[in-house]
Amino acid sequence: MNKFITPRNVDYSQWYLDIIEHAQLAENSVVRGCMVIKPYGFALWENIQATLDKMFKDTGHINAYFPLFIPKSFFSKEAEHVEGFASECAIVTHYRLKKDPNSKGLIIDDTAKLEEELVVRPTSETIIWSTYRNWIQSYRDLPLLINQWANVVRWEMRTRLFLRTTEFLWQEGHTAHATKEEAMEEARLMLNIYASFAEQYMAIPVIKGVKTANERFAGAEDTYCIEAMMQDGKALQAGTSHFLGQNFAKAFDVKFLDRNNELQYVWATSWGVSTRLIGAIIMTHSDDKGLVLPPKLAPTQVILIPIFRTEEEKSKVLEKLNNIKNQLIENNIKVKLDDRDEFSPGWKFTEWEMHGVPLRLAIGPRDIDNNTVEFARRDTGEKHILPQDNIIENVKNYLENIQKSLFEKALDFRDAHTYIIDTWDEFIEKIEQGNFIWAHWDGTTETELKIKELTKATIRLIPLSPNLENGSCILTGKPSKYRVLFARAY
Repeated sequence: MNKFITPRNVDYSQWYLDIIEHAQLAENSVVRGCMVIKPYGFALWENIQATLDKMFKDTGHINAYFPLFIPKSFFSKEAEHVEGFASECAIVTHYRLKKDPNSKGLIIDDTAKLEEELVVRPTSETIIWSTYRNWIQSYRDLPLLINQWANVVRWEMRTRLFLRTTEFLWQEGHTAHATKEEAMEEARLMLNIYASFAEQYMAIPVIKGVKTANERFAGAEDTYCIEAMMQDGKALQAGTSHFLGQNFAKAFDVKFLDRNNELQYVWATSWGVSTRLIGAIIMTHSDDKGLVLPPKLAPTQVILIPIFRTEEEKSKVLEKLNNIKNQLIENNIKVKLDDRDEFSPGWKFTEWEMHGVPLRLAIGPRDIDNNTVEFARRDTGEKHILPQDNIIENVKNYLENIQKSLFEKALDFRDAHTYIIDTWDEFIEKIEQGNFIWAHWDGTTETELKIKELTKATIRLIPLSPNLENGSCILTGKPSKYRVLFARAY
């Protein structure tokens, strides 16, 4: 328990915000709905970014950058796309301000109205596909595998740090292919990359599937997703990959000469994850003491705390810890030595515990004499006194074990809160408690929306390879061939 952190069972939403504040991850901006990502939070995002970027490049993708501003007319070229994003778009109408003659302030210069208004990027399909028209002429130009790291703006009325803000950071991949099969394979490949990243680095188990037509990305033929369970039993969509068919190629007239010298429209995908992943890490692993971070992504994996009373003890302890610090750095372990005099060891323990550092090492005068060091795990709170001789091996083993343990704990939690349900009354009961539910659905949007209206639960996904079984829709009783995943969600 930490006096600065509201317990989860008292107010889960406030607990989440308290952790963000006291772990110094982010804060609200003076611009409504936007956030300032603080250095510690941005260091976490940089680790996410660097890991994913390598995974993308290892599979043949390269980075580029496209404009923040998109001509409004571009959004009219793809009907479903414009309808899906119209209510979230921020618009630039003028290009200049002027001094207000009636005050000391500034006003819009009415003579500086843009000939065509510009949309502030909510996603980049339109601007990218208008560019691809110039890049693609022949099958030799394909596949085109582009990713960009960028910010986007989607006007939000109800915001929450990291989970839903007006401006956020993300990556968006946009690829072009010669065949439908290649594009579909690409969309599934990126889904698997996201799933691997979530499980191997974020230590978050995810379920892979495809969205219903109602939940599909605007302009896509299929949307693949990974869904994770948070500690309140709600689902969080942690990544999406879209098979776009030829919709954007046709909208922007992107064709290529195939091997038979015939003109064909290209096939497309897009895929992305955002700073929402930080929210997922917080809500999957953290506790009432503060943030808990998986070692593979933690900005600081090991914190070193000196304990001393006299200047002589201080000198010996710091000499030993600096030696350990250098050894850890040489072994590519992210380590920090907290040698601040103005704070007590106990205060430092609490501070770094709140920041979620996976492993704490403390050394005092007695440890110098005994050649020992105290190891303390952030995830379990367990402490052990071990010899200093095997310090590198022990640290690596601890970090590996913590990473594995966090995943297993999250998986056990999800399994304990997942149910196969066949009756409406039990469906309502389990949804109210906060759970994942596998249940039959009659396949209609009308039923999907009615269930959402009655319970606030949505269909999170249809399994990629559903187990076929004859059943009855949880609401209507109509025939159903397989179960889908229901949950309340962020």
